[in-house]
Amino acid sequence: MNTFKPTQYKLESLCCGTIFEDKNWDLNCPKNEKPSLIRAIYENKHITVHEKLPGLYKFADWLPIERTLEGSGAPVTYKSEGLAKHLGLTNLYITFNGYWPERGALMQTGTFKECEAYAVCARKNPHKNKTMVVASAGNTARAFARVCSENNIPLLLCIPEDNLDAMWFSKPLAPCVRVIASAKGSDYFDAIHLSNIASEMDIFYPEGGAKNVARRDGMALTVVSAVTTIGRIPDYYFQAVGSGTGAIAAWEANLRFIEDGRFGNNKMKLMVSQNAPFQPIKDAWDIRSREMLPLDDNLARKQVEIINAKVLSNRKPPYSIFGGLFDALSDTNGEVLVATNAQGDAAAQLFLNTEGNDISSAAAIAVATLIDSVKNGKVEKDATIMLNITGGGAEKFIRENNVVYVQPEMIFPIDPDPADVKSKLSLMFKK
Repeated sequence: MNTFKPTQYKLESLCCGTIFEDKNWDLNCPKNEKPSLIRAIYENKHITVHEKLPGLYKFADWLPIERTLEGSGAPVTYKSEGLAKHLGLTNLYITFNGYWPERGALMQTGTFKECEAYAVCARKNPHKNKTMVVASAGNTARAFARVCSENNIPLLLCIPEDNLDAMWFSKPLAPCVRVIASAKGSDYFDAIHLSNIASEMDIFYPEGGAKNVARRDGMALTVVSAVTTIGRIPDYYFQAVGSGTGAIAAWEANLRFIEDGRFGNNKMKLMVSQNAPFQPIKDAWDIRSREMLPLDDNLARKQVEIINAKVLSNRKPPYSIFGGLFDALSDTNGEVLVATNAQGDAAAQLFLNTEGNDISSAAAIAVATLIDSVKNGKVEKDATIMLNITGGGAEKFIRENNVVYVQPEMIFPIDPDPADVKSKLSLMFKK
């Protein structure tokens, strides 16, 4: 039986320490002192895993939510045997986010973006008469579309046309979910630009991306799963990143576990990775620049065309913002690694051979950098390592189900006229 009671928490601005209630879908400091993330401060400092709650809501103590939704699956953490043996590691733990029923992993969209969607859509929301706007390079769109479709939550998705192959589902979407795209040759940043134009209209409100505490704390459940399974905070955390929001979330979960006090007091060394040649986060971090380095738009789009892991293609990540990725890497003495398409392909095949399931191209980049880090002595063979497989089992799910693909209702130019976008969306959403 679902015995859920709304989680008790407040919000804190990281720029000035202001504590305030979560009433207005806040994404920024109410005092607007400087660009800063806000963070959820939970009343329950000692997390309890509530096995009677459905799916990922068993970790509700550390989710900023007022309700639960149907259909979620939680991250699954297990101690690796096959890959660990191949690499000579004695304490490698895999946190699998995706579809793998044999291991209890039930994320039907094959990605940890479901953690975000089920958390965001369960947050207290004063905009229930409006339509939420989400921009995505693919996986986030698939996750939010599924959650909103199955729970009747109005949603407008903005996605690059080149990434529409990611829009597959086990059944047709409900009418409450609408999809538009930026034209061929565009990337995630262009989809974000399109979503920002839409969000200026009164009928919409922005989901918020990394600034939404529910999104980050949903992603943080990967670490919550790992730590509560292992019984301690890992020494190293491996994940491929596009925006780096997942790594920020991992760092924040780590800090909560230190405050909890039962799982150690160490900070995981963040080992985050990008798909070469698209590596703007690495380029900035290598010279310890708090600001992202200049990146030509056309060059960036060409680099995105090259990489297999399109979801890792955020040109404007929450890197510099107070409480963002720069601070997370600094506080954990982290590293930014890169792997090529070829290395990712080899890593994906190795994972399939040693662990038994397919993984996404982004997760394969993380595995590739783990392989390289072991080879180069960056990690100790007996260290407790958490490998965050952010997506897996998609090929398995598609193979076992009759999936349907969704096409956009409208496609806009890469550099659209805002007035034209708003005019067409007004007609599209006219009752």
